[in-house]
Amino acid sequence: MTFAVYTLGCRVNQYESAAIAEALIGRGATMLSPEDICDAYIINTCTVTAESDRKARQFIRRAVKKNPNAYILVTGCYAQREADKISRIEGVDYICGSRNKNSVVDALFSLEKSGKKNAQAEILPCELEKHGFEPMSISSFERTRAYVKIEDGCENRCAYCVIPSVRGKVTSKPHDAVLNEVSALAKSGYREVVLTGIETSSYGKDIGDDLVSLVRDVDKIEGIERIRFGSLDPVSANARFADEISSLSHVCHHFHLSLQSGCDATLARMRRKYNTQTVRKNIEYLRKKMPDVCFSADIIVGFPGESEEEFSQTLEFLKEINLLHAHVFCYSKRPGTEAQSMPCQIDEETKKKRNRIISQACEESKYSIIRENMGKVMPVLFESTENGYATGHTDNFIEVKAKCGENVRGKTLDCEIFEIADGTAIAKILNK
Repeated sequence: MTFAVYTLGCRVNQYESAAIAEALIGRGATMLSPEDICDAYIINTCTVTAESDRKARQFIRRAVKKNPNAYILVTGCYAQREADKISRIEGVDYICGSRNKNSVVDALFSLEKSGKKNAQAEILPCELEKHGFEPMSISSFERTRAYVKIEDGCENRCAYCVIPSVRGKVTSKPHDAVLNEVSALAKSGYREVVLTGIETSSYGKDIGDDLVSLVRDVDKIEGIERIRFGSLDPVSANARFADEISSLSHVCHHFHLSLQSGCDATLARMRRKYNTQTVRKNIEYLRKKMPDVCFSADIIVGFPGESEEEFSQTLEFLKEINLLHAHVFCYSKRPGTEAQSMPCQIDEETKKKRNRIISQACEESKYSIIRENMGKVMPVLFESTENGYATGHTDNFIEVKAKCGENVRGKTLDCEIFEIADGTAIAKILNK
């Protein structure tokens, strides 16, 4: 049996898709590309924006059209929220939610055994409050850096976000299970891991553990050279975190913050639990402990009530903190959220304009950071080699491209940055 997995959304979804694929391969199935004609298509959905929902429906229909006889299985956050709507799409055979994704594996083999397409999609309900952390693991990953899911769920209840209602409360992977998984990845040759979750900073609150304690033990695993994190709540990146993390040998000097805005009034309406002064203080302290540290962030533009003055405050704050990169999103109404019915909704054209302005400002910040690092010798973990050039990232996540006539994927080599081209640092490899 051949299958393909199409993944929308976050790193957690990417990890979960990899775990499902590995389980299917372990039972004899063959994985192909979503562009191929397959016996089955698994669509792992996201619902963070209306565009995510649209893309999920689009790919379901595309898969049905590509092979009308294929089994179509849909899982993930959009499936958790809109199972009935998905079931009305002709050709869908199976639907499950956010915390019973493993059921896709047995479901597919049951469908194959039946030998026929179901007249009506089977929906496996997922009552989030009854599910703890769903056991999953991977021993390989398609990228040089491997994602490891350590946490699920979120309890922040931000005004714009539907995720708590489709992912449930915080639930954490047992400490030893994380260590065992990372150890297995290290033995398979992976040198970099990304510890990720829906709310990574909340790791351990349900099991009497915490992120710093976990990372302290991951740092000791033989073979692991780099440890990164998924998105961190800016509050969690505090002085204690900085003191502990900066003392570890393998934690990368790059952090991605779920910042969302650089204006205190906007943050308050979003129901975020910090202000810009907290963010500024934590960033300054991390830079004191790690002078070469870089930051990236998620930013939402066009949140209801965001005036030109508020937008200007966000723009100026982002210039001040000097981000290496930003994921900029236009605010999208989500059913059942507080922000959906807030007054002073922003028109789409204004959102798009603000997105362009913020993106351009952050691009300029990236260029300034790369210029600051020109002439420095920095270790680069290379992730690909193509057309005579190798591409990878420094410890602090600067993307580097270097001329190279051999395949150096998976190798960490010293490089000297000497130029910038198209937002990428151009470097010379000093050792091979």
